[in-house]
Amino acid sequence: MENEAIIRLSVFLGLFALFAAIEARAPRRARTQPRGTRWFTNWAIIVIDTLTLRAMAIFLPLLAVGAAVDAAANGWGLLNRVDWPIWLEITGAVLFFDFAIWAQHLVTHKVPVLWRLHRVHHADRDIDVTTAIRFHPVEIALSMLLKIGLVYLIGPAALAVILFEIILNGTAMFNHANMKLPLWLDRWLRLVLVTPDMHRVHHSVHRSEHDSNYGFALSIWDRLFGTYTAQPDAGHDGMTIGLEWQDDRPSRLGWSLLLPFGRK
Repeated sequence: MENEAIIRLSVFLGLFALFAAIEARAPRRARTQPRGTRWFTNWAIIVIDTLTLRAMAIFLPLLAVGAAVDAAANGWGLLNRVDWPIWLEITGAVLFFDFAIWAQHLVTHKVPVLWRLHRVHHADRDIDVTTAIRFHPVEIALSMLLKIGLVYLIGPAALAVILFEIILNGTAMFNHANMKLPLWLDRWLRLVLVTPDMHRVHHSVHRSEHDSNYGFALSIWDRLFGTYTAQPDAGHDGMTIGLEWQDDRPSRLGWSLLLPFGRK
């Protein structure tokens, strides 16, 4: 798709600026660490993640969107074998990928080697819009390989993949944002979408809580599969965010990148 990268980057930066501004005006929780150090580390991680994906593009012929174009050209994948209206195909593909990301997220909590990677995300002692971009580059690379495989499996339109990526990034920033929504609005929104209060439970220091609320966009999967937790036991103001490293280490770039390797 022409100008795909520019469109995705523009939406990403626009939503990031919007949620960051709301956080500054109406924060849900007081920060435990200085924003500058955390933001430098979290932004540095996404730069490294981006470079990792670009390096993958050198060695792999196609990433997710390109795989969708290739699958369509060769008639590969389930959706390339049916004659559905484009709106139904896109809706079905987006729902499929949202469920797949939910399942992938659950697996990263259950498989020890994947949890070692994923805990880089959970080690952040504050949760805000930058936490949404704090994922270890190895986890990002594995996630892309899974996405490519799923694209060839179901054969979605390239537009569906682009839309899903935009929705995934946007909803991840929304539900990680440290912004205070009216309780009535949160109550209604979470019937469909994962809200900041709902996802914050997932970043609790307590395993029983961070092993719940795996959704990024739709809240239905956690409700269907019994992994939904409405509120943290200590309340949103009293809960502790992060894992066992309740000091300044999670805000350091080098420490965060080395966390999966040899640290317990």
